[in-house]
Order: sequence, then C-alpha cells, then structure tokens
Amino acid sequence: MTPRHLPDETATIALAGELARSAPARAVVYLQGDLGAGKSTLARAWLRALGVTGTVRSPTYTLVERYPLAAGGEALHLDLYRIGDAGELEFLGLDDSDAVLWLVEWPERGTGGLPAPDLHVRLAVAGTGREATLESASEAGLAWLEALGVGAQLRPTPEPNP
Repeated sequence: MTPRHLPDETATIALAGELARSAPARAVVYLQGDLGAGKSTLARAWLRALGVTGTVRSPTYTLVERYPLAAGGEALHLDLYRIGDAGELEFLGLDDSDAVLWLVEWPERGTGGLPAPDLHVRLAVAGTGREATLESASEAGLAWLEALGVGAQLRPTPEPNP
C-alpha cells in the first residue's frame, strides 16, 4: 500500500478524524513506528474526534488510559513501550474492559496478550512530516479501508511488526 504523506500535524489530525468517523463499531488498531513518528499525536486526535474532552494523557508511564465515549463503551489507549513481556498486560485490568476501540502503541511488546488487530497504522518520519501506511488485518479492517476509499487487501499478520 502506498504511504499517505502527512506534511504537518494538521494532516495527522485530519487522518485521525477520517479514521474515527469511519471505524467499525468495535476496532483494535495497532499504531506502529519509531519514537517520534506521531503515534501519540494520532491517538490523541482520534480520541478528540470521538468527542473526548478534558486532558488526553499519553499512557507512556501509566501504560493504559481509559476514555468513556459519548456513543457508549470506552476507548483504551495503550503504550506498551515500557513493558518487558506480554505477561505484564494481565496487571492492567484489560479483561473487564467495555472497550469499543483499542489504540495500541508498541503492540509488538504485547504479542500474545492483545486482541488481534483490525488495522495497522504504520507511521514514519518523512522529512519534516510523516508518512502513514494503513493495512487491514481482519475482515472488519478490510471493509473499513474500503469505506475510506483506500485500495486495500486483507493482510493477515500473526505478530505485529515494529
């Protein structure tokens, strides 16, 4: 899939809005990319697009932040950079979650302990901007990308890639 160029933060916010408006009723999204690639910026903008008000914290130190959604359920924003292995996820209380949206940064660190993704959003620094590549990982993800008008094919990915 051809990466989408995001020349600035405004373009990243616009992408987040498109993804939020077109998402299926329940979705798991793996946000991937190096440090500084824009994963937290995209997640924050996505949550804002879903109507989350107040402070939207980065879960860098808390590992998970929960946000109630006006439409029902909750969104989870996870940053797994600081965990050693997937076994540590059991201490986060994710099993009892009513999450309709999972935004997971550094998902490769939670391999085996996370729900399977519907969508991979791979971000990379490109000059002064970013590039975003969207890849489906489920039938729901495929339909999502098709609804966005993005040329898509189902790309099963048993393990997340950094």
